[in-house]
Amino acid sequence: MTDVQHVHDPIARAVIESAADAIVAVDQKHRVTVWNPAAERMFGWSAAEMVGRVPPIVPDELKAEHNAVQERLLTRRAGEGESGQISIATRRFHRDGRLIDVRIDTSLLKDPAGTPLGWVGVYHPAEDDEIVQHHMTERARLVRRLNDIVADLNAELDLAVVLDRITTALIELTGADAGGFVRIEGERLRLVSTSGLPEHLRGRTAELRPSLVGELLRSGKTVKLATGEQRLGDLIWSELPGLHTVALGLSYLQNRPYGALYALFSGRKIGHTELELLELLAGHAGVAVGNAVAYAEVVRQRAHERAVIDSSADGIAVLDHDLVVRQWNPAAHTLTGIPPEDAIGRPLPFAMPALGEMLTFPLESGVWLNVLAAEIEETGELVVDFRDVTEAKALEEAKDLFLATTSHELRTPITVVQGFASTLVNRWDELADLDRRAAVATIAERAQSLGRLVEHLLLGSRAGADELTVTIEPFDLARVLEGVVAGFRSLSPLHQVELEIEPELPQCRGDAMATDIVLGQLLENAFKYSPDGGTVRVHAKSGASGIAVTVEDEGIGIRPGDHERIFERFVQGEAGDRRRFGGIGLGLYIVKRLTEAQGGAISAHPGKAGRPGTRMRLVLPAE
Repeated sequence: MTDVQHVHDPIARAVIESAADAIVAVDQKHRVTVWNPAAERMFGWSAAEMVGRVPPIVPDELKAEHNAVQERLLTRRAGEGESGQISIATRRFHRDGRLIDVRIDTSLLKDPAGTPLGWVGVYHPAEDDEIVQHHMTERARLVRRLNDIVADLNAELDLAVVLDRITTALIELTGADAGGFVRIEGERLRLVSTSGLPEHLRGRTAELRPSLVGELLRSGKTVKLATGEQRLGDLIWSELPGLHTVALGLSYLQNRPYGALYALFSGRKIGHTELELLELLAGHAGVAVGNAVAYAEVVRQRAHERAVIDSSADGIAVLDHDLVVRQWNPAAHTLTGIPPEDAIGRPLPFAMPALGEMLTFPLESGVWLNVLAAEIEETGELVVDFRDVTEAKALEEAKDLFLATTSHELRTPITVVQGFASTLVNRWDELADLDRRAAVATIAERAQSLGRLVEHLLLGSRAGADELTVTIEPFDLARVLEGVVAGFRSLSPLHQVELEIEPELPQCRGDAMATDIVLGQLLENAFKYSPDGGTVRVHAKSGASGIAVTVEDEGIGIRPGDHERIFERFVQGEAGDRRRFGGIGLGLYIVKRLTEAQGGAISAHPGKAGRPGTRMRLVLPAE
């Protein structure tokens, strides 16, 4: 194995082998590809020992510096212009453990297409005299301090704090009299951090193109020195008395220029070491800024996600890999009654469906939930979304009940009508006149029942769609009451209807026809749900809230807790044998909607003074 086996050009190979300076090339995984004879002499390892290995020549305390140089060269590649090289004075290990003072010129190694292959370094031995030793010692101290600063920067995630620490570190490392960090914002620069300059300068802006930063970007380099009277007014640096030199280095974020570090000198002069440190710090500044920007984006994204989750009407729970709840939004608390402190850190308090499937079930509270689960592929977390479908579930059940009940209610009269009509058609001549009349009367009665059923269905549909129309005008409620009661008194020999109207009852304000329908339904229910007969008492009087009409029967009554539910669509009370009375559960729903359309109110109560039965109370506005 030779030290330059991968070099195919004989002349290039001869040049590398005969070079007086050590030449070391590494690939992108930092493994040696070239280790010439001078490198063998300088470090003590042979090419056979080094090629294909990561060379053990960089001291631990200088690895950050070494990595920064390589990263900086890659960053330069992303900009315009030449890739260039970086020259630093530093130290490296000999095979026997000694530290050697060297100067390294590092360049990016590329193929003809410009694709990076690795790096190549030319190592020059430093002169062994007192001045050089002092320089190297001081530089080693600064590099160690740079490592500490870099560690401190990378640990900080607040962008403003990171920028302020960068400018403070700049002055410490370079000995500059003042410093600043400018951010590139489109075609302008903004001073976002200062040290050694008046605080009122923070936030000042200037044009990018004519600035030193603009010149540096166009040059394709990453550092620049500027001197001379005509160049010292760049941005606001003239605020520093005695300013004679400006040094600046570019910082990149995701291979794009993000900003620049300015080192301002009004006293001491800048040297090669200071410029090196400025360039290295600028490179590290890009990494630290990138970390802070990425963290700020994560925080912003998390805040956005939290706001969306918290404002969602759906309950949302986020579960980790162990299916433990990590987020529990306010809607989840509302739907389940479980506060975040009792949910977070514990398993989901209800069954979770398979991914992509929906599960519908009731909680102990009676709330019905639709639950969906999805996986966040990037994090492996699970998001469980659940919404209240109690109303939809109740409506679904009500529709099923409505269909079943309506089918039952229609079947009986239709069957009777069909039976008697068939009898009349087939046996007309055989039937006596009295029997024929009875059959026709039955058909008429059943047809009337069907008509009332259809009327209820139509009214219920219009009420549900908020299409009930009423005319609000004064009318004589006493006259309407007398007409309705008179019509019901002759309907049943088992029931007695008593009507009591307060003398001088004022006129009512509403719709006389709608009120007639309401009162008729209340009396029909009073008859229907007192099958053994009894007295139905109707009473009307005026009061502070309007005119109150009560209809009280002596029937089976309403189950406790159902006094509000009976006014909902397709609902009937289920106390005792109440379900045996048929009906589709629309009557009282229509009563409530017609009453409210007139500005009135309707309510159901137990019988008065301990009597059995139900007392319905209708209140309408007085004129």
